[in-house]
Amino acid sequence: MAKKHVVILFGGNSSEHDVSKRSAYNYYQALAATGKYTLSVIAIAQNGYFIDAKRSYEIMCQAEEGPLVEDYLKTIDDSALLSPLAALADLPKIDIFFPVVHGNLGEDGTLQGLFRILQIPYVGAPLRGHALAFDKVLTKEILTQNGIRNTDYLVTYQHDEEPLNWAKVKLALGDVVFVKAANQGSSVGISRVENEAEFEAALADSFQYDHKVLVEAAVKGPRELEVGVIGNDDLLVSEIGAHQVPDQGGDGKGWYDYQSKFVDNSSVSFEIPAALPADVTAEIKEMAVKAYRALNLAGEARMDFLIDENNVPYLGEPNTLPGFTNMSLFKRLWDFSNIHNAELADRLVQYGFAAFEKEQELSYAFESLGEEKVGTFHEGPAQ
Repeated sequence: MAKKHVVILFGGNSSEHDVSKRSAYNYYQALAATGKYTLSVIAIAQNGYFIDAKRSYEIMCQAEEGPLVEDYLKTIDDSALLSPLAALADLPKIDIFFPVVHGNLGEDGTLQGLFRILQIPYVGAPLRGHALAFDKVLTKEILTQNGIRNTDYLVTYQHDEEPLNWAKVKLALGDVVFVKAANQGSSVGISRVENEAEFEAALADSFQYDHKVLVEAAVKGPRELEVGVIGNDDLLVSEIGAHQVPDQGGDGKGWYDYQSKFVDNSSVSFEIPAALPADVTAEIKEMAVKAYRALNLAGEARMDFLIDENNVPYLGEPNTLPGFTNMSLFKRLWDFSNIHNAELADRLVQYGFAAFEKEQELSYAFESLGEEKVGTFHEGPAQ
């Protein structure tokens, strides 16, 4: 029986471009270890062009990207309408896509729309699941509607006639808040704020990444928790992991930012499984599953929680394409849950095939309208 051809996509034009390379490398190694698949990789350059498989493999293995991209672009007619996708046409028959593109394109539903048009299975949530979960404001509205505890918040837009000011924020949300670009990931465009000057600076930063900004109440004495969920209908939930950076908790100002996640987490304290009362552990896992279903997710997700000084959990946000670098807690959570890299990657591929097969059961047939028979229009009475 011929091996299925899996195409791993990575890169993209988001701030998480380099993170994606590292995630892709780990998934490539995991899938190769199964011995079940033929593998290709396609890098998406920061200009949006898909790069050929040979150069993409070199990029994934940390070769200097710029010259390889420039070299590839010389080989194609960039005036052609579909030139950004030309590299796909050079691949053998694709059985399934495995997107590892964090942030824009990969995590907002854009690539999933392409996969649907191509009618090729793919790993992970459907377009609508990605799109909903990537927007922090829509996520909170859906969580709230479904009775899933999350922190209080306000929303502001870049061109509001009456801009949100610090006085309104402090009155509604308290002395400490987080300001977040609504559609962004990996703690980019996020600031911790506790005065007017910081608030104005935070808004300016967040508006670099989105025209919509979420302002969220801080949790008192917080601990940050993460839990993995995989599957389509029958879900598996990982052990809960906790992490804490220096000066976090109590009145501390520390928090798990981009630097701690991906550059240097040597000072971060990790705990798996998190030391929590049994009832709190059960509640967090239940909230994670409920949110996964409410947001129409599939395949994989990492659910991020905050827990306050009284052990009350709040769902922060889902990540529909969680990082899989050596520093990523998602990867470690499944290790501690006895589903190691190769098995996890294999499961994700199988979930992708299953979701595609289920989608094929739906009918998109239509009835021919036949000849049009238009009704008679009469002029109404004068107003």
